[in-house]
Amino acid sequence: MSAVSSTFRSGEPALRDLLEEIAKGHVQLPDFQRGWVWDDEHIRSLIASISLSYPIGAVLLLETGGEGVRFKPRVVEGVKLPTPPPPQRLLLDGQQRMTSLYLALRSGQPVPTTTEKGKDISRVYYLDMTKALDPMADRMDAVVSLPPGRVLTSNFARTVDLDVSTPEKEWASGLFPLDALFDLSKYPAWRRGYTKLHRDRNDDAKLDLFDAFETQVVSRFQHYRVPIIELLRETPKDAVCQVFEKVNMGGVSLTVFELVTASFAAEDFSLRDDWEMRAERLHAHSALSDVSNSDFLAAVTLLATYRASKERRVVVGCKRRDILQLAAATYRTNADMAEAGFKAASKLLVRENVFSARDLPYQAQLIPLAAICAVLGDRFETDGVKEQLARWYWCGVFGELYSTASETRFAYDIAEVLAWIDGGEAPRTVREASFVPTRLLSMQTRLSAAYKGVMAKLMQVGSRDFKSGDAVELTNFFEEAVDIHHIFPKSYCEKQGLDRNLWNSVVNKAPLTARTNRIIGGHAPSTYLSSLERNHAVASARLDTILESHLIRPALLRGDDFPGFIRERANRLLDLIAEAMGKPVTGRDTPEVLSAFGGTLPTSEASVVTQNRPIKVP
Repeated sequence: MSAVSSTFRSGEPALRDLLEEIAKGHVQLPDFQRGWVWDDEHIRSLIASISLSYPIGAVLLLETGGEGVRFKPRVVEGVKLPTPPPPQRLLLDGQQRMTSLYLALRSGQPVPTTTEKGKDISRVYYLDMTKALDPMADRMDAVVSLPPGRVLTSNFARTVDLDVSTPEKEWASGLFPLDALFDLSKYPAWRRGYTKLHRDRNDDAKLDLFDAFETQVVSRFQHYRVPIIELLRETPKDAVCQVFEKVNMGGVSLTVFELVTASFAAEDFSLRDDWEMRAERLHAHSALSDVSNSDFLAAVTLLATYRASKERRVVVGCKRRDILQLAAATYRTNADMAEAGFKAASKLLVRENVFSARDLPYQAQLIPLAAICAVLGDRFETDGVKEQLARWYWCGVFGELYSTASETRFAYDIAEVLAWIDGGEAPRTVREASFVPTRLLSMQTRLSAAYKGVMAKLMQVGSRDFKSGDAVELTNFFEEAVDIHHIFPKSYCEKQGLDRNLWNSVVNKAPLTARTNRIIGGHAPSTYLSSLERNHAVASARLDTILESHLIRPALLRGDDFPGFIRERANRLLDLIAEAMGKPVTGRDTPEVLSAFGGTLPTSEASVVTQNRPIKVP
């Protein structure tokens, strides 16, 4: 049995050597790393830790070259090179620490940082030698942060509190400039100047001070070693990204889009620019307004792997590792098709009365839908194809099949739905979907995908506003502030002591305009229906027709028969769901259902006639 080769090596280079590698551009950052953000307080604390030889944590590096991972590199902030060389290693974790140390100790420039409150400032750093040698002093107090002019003032700059703007003033004040630590010319020059000044003054105490400072503090910097873990160049990209995230859990997580952007940049392709142009076009469609760059990448990957699988043995999928393996050329080949697929998906959603991202049951389901539509191309415009897609879509929604482990379902969705459209068997999303009648009662907010689905289907079958009689669809959905409101009002139900699980469920809700909801108020249904007839000129027969468009039996509402209304409407909603899924909703007469609804659900007719068309239960 062959030995398993390691994917990394470890070591402890000297801090000065690691900073020198950064200065030469031999160690750089991958372009996905965010900018340097540490404030002045953090920098001072880091310097204090090293001055005491305290550990500051390990640094993660990635060896470059070969056929392994390729990321576009950039030099560490503060590094000035006319033409940076190709890096030998990339700094994956430890950016904030190493950038802070490079800027403060090695760059020779003021450090651009911030105050604790986020105000931009520039600073240079010193060690107060006396305080650094005082065992009773807080080492943070020994780290002095000064503006670039190296002068501290107060009283509106009228009083100079500290001035070390020249080497002579530094020597006299006993403040050691930290940018001299690793400078082979500046350090000995500063030491000679300090020694000469205090020898001329016959100040043996100051001479002894520097000798002790050099032995007890400077030597700690000179000999400080940084633990490193170096991933070898052969490490797969998904492993690199996984390791990076594990060690970077305390920081801001990187998205898959940022990682792929960095990878594509190495191939001279700006994914971010490409996405921004596509996002503007996609977000013009209300149902697509929440499509993210990661959603789009997943759809492109799903589409690309499906197309490739038709030509050679390729695993179809869009999990994180699949996306990270996407090449820029493959993205360019499939991105336009994916964009067209998203637009076709939006058309299907509007047809199904899902108008906005807010009312989209599952954002994730857009990914396979867009990829399927992309493959279909012009075939999408066939009514029969749209009916099959709609049935698959609603099975996913009412079966609540996209709440977890969605990427696995995406992979077989695209293959099985397309095969179904070509005459094959129904996909497993359709076969597996089922709806339990008591689920209606736990659907109480928009957080439920199935709740949103019921409201979309009600609008699709022609639900009309109680007052205006207008169909609650695309136009007045946006113009008349349509929302979901209680049919038996909340305050009425609470006063009557009715079961909240019943009255706050989707069974007691309907899409209505805000103006109609104000008329409903907290009144009994019989009261507000009479008001609509008497004060708003809605004829009784017409109002009955409007109520039927919401799958409400008028006599039960007019009689304030809450128990009867709940059971009868629940049965009609189950018929509506069954029609959308293309399969019956069973178990309506189980003891559990009888207990939950307080009685038997009435037997529905073969079809429920609405204002627009019959709803036929398969």
